[in-house]
Amino acid sequence: MIVDAAEQKGTGRWTVKSALDLGVPVTGIAEAVFARALSGSREQRKAAYDENPKLPSLILAPYFRDAIETAIDSWRRVVSTATLLGIPVPAFASSLSYYDALRAERLPAALTQGQRDFFGAHTYERVDAEGKFHTIWSGDRSEVQ
Repeated sequence: MIVDAAEQKGTGRWTVKSALDLGVPVTGIAEAVFARALSGSREQRKAAYDENPKLPSLILAPYFRDAIETAIDSWRRVVSTATLLGIPVPAFASSLSYYDALRAERLPAALTQGQRDFFGAHTYERVDAEGKFHTIWSGDRSEVQ
């Protein structure tokens, strides 16, 4: 069986840097470089699961959590700046949203449930009352159970 850790000689990193300088997208090569970088943390990944075999996500392990906390402000600035400049950064933005979703007490699913009820009378549940509810959206906006 092959070890789950890939070494780097630097050619992929050099290629990605040159492509960025030239404005040429090399997403496949970049992702391969990133995957090799991640594989370099094999010992940290193994240690996290040795410590807690039921760990639901690596980002909850102290080593990775601390690394994210160190970088989070810069991560947010990169996504914000890119968005303001109209530069698509789907992997950064999606990963940040995923991280925020894992930490959030409440998610925007309430909006989805409200929209489903508005467009298709699918009903929704409330946080302050038991049962299924529907709002008469096109009428007086009263709520029925």
